[in-house]
Amino acid sequence: MSADLRFRSLRLQNWKNFSRVSVSLQDRMFLVGPNASGKSNFLDAFRFLRDLASSGGGLQEAVARRGGVSPIRSLAARGMKMDVEIEVEVHASAGTPPWHYLVAFNQDNQRRPIVKREQVRAGDHVLLDRPEPDDRTDPARLTQTYLEQVNVNREFRDLATFFSSIRYLHIVPQLVREPDRSVGRANDPFGGDFLEQVAKTQENTRKARLRRIQEALRIAVPQLAEIELWRDERGTPHLRGKYRHWRPPGAWQTEAQFSDGTLRLLGLLWAVMDRGGPLLLEEPELSLHPELVRLLPQVLARVQRRTGRQIFLSTHSPDLLRDEGIGLDEVLLLEPGAEGTQVTTAGSHQEIRDLLHGGVSLADVVIPRTRPERAEQLTLFPR
Repeated sequence: MSADLRFRSLRLQNWKNFSRVSVSLQDRMFLVGPNASGKSNFLDAFRFLRDLASSGGGLQEAVARRGGVSPIRSLAARGMKMDVEIEVEVHASAGTPPWHYLVAFNQDNQRRPIVKREQVRAGDHVLLDRPEPDDRTDPARLTQTYLEQVNVNREFRDLATFFSSIRYLHIVPQLVREPDRSVGRANDPFGGDFLEQVAKTQENTRKARLRRIQEALRIAVPQLAEIELWRDERGTPHLRGKYRHWRPPGAWQTEAQFSDGTLRLLGLLWAVMDRGGPLLLEEPELSLHPELVRLLPQVLARVQRRTGRQIFLSTHSPDLLRDEGIGLDEVLLLEPGAEGTQVTTAGSHQEIRDLLHGGVSLADVVIPRTRPERAEQLTLFPR
């Protein structure tokens, strides 16, 4: 059932850049904003939910991975509202009541993360509302969420499974080129275990995916004739591609010789073909030619029709936003201010709607709003 679930709204309070945010979510979302506005931190709210629900995770581990409660809490937090809160609404198939999950946490005198509130609802039916009487008599219970405990989350385990299926991807090509670094890694968002993930995929599925990827890569890298997985004498997995050149047989190269753009595009295409949970992408346009970047929204839309996967991505690219199929409700604008970053949909701004109606492209409307003030001052460095 978890494969059918979708995030439909997100509310944040005192989470990193965000003092208070409440937004609706579509199957595909584009996060646009200036540097340090919180695009990565917005995506990290979903990663936090995954860390809560995943094996080996939980509240203590999820907070520790982010340096403790204090680094998580927004600098704009003040007064009585100092708790960090994340609340999501998750929809399933038609006719099924939506899930609501809320977790609020802070820290005790020993700086341990403590659950201040945890609530689960299925429609209007409350399945969990903490703290409970037992929590008050035994405060140590509040060091864990019910989400992470299989012995108590049976009624909403589908929700926990859905959270644990979230995947974040931001391929670092150098990590892919050094497969020895993948030893001991699992689900590394930066690609350290990417080749192992490919190798562990069932053979027929792996070959079918690589065949589709090969067809797509021929557009970006016309001389690439073939791509396959192989293992060296130590059993370490590698990807290798056959490149056409003046010799008829061509020449094989491994991932160590692939360009950054080829590796990033290969990793992106592999990830979006997976029928897993929501996929979080950081600036997928990096290292890619602008003409390829312009096609990415169409690629994602086509794959989504096949897999049904929800995709949220951050971007600075005007080329990516030139796709006319992107809806105004699919674009989130992040605008930093003294009271934290505000997050709104592009469609909520009358000015943007008017400009689009006048024939201006979405990219030409949205990207200038993210331009740093006095950006030209950078040309004076050094002084």
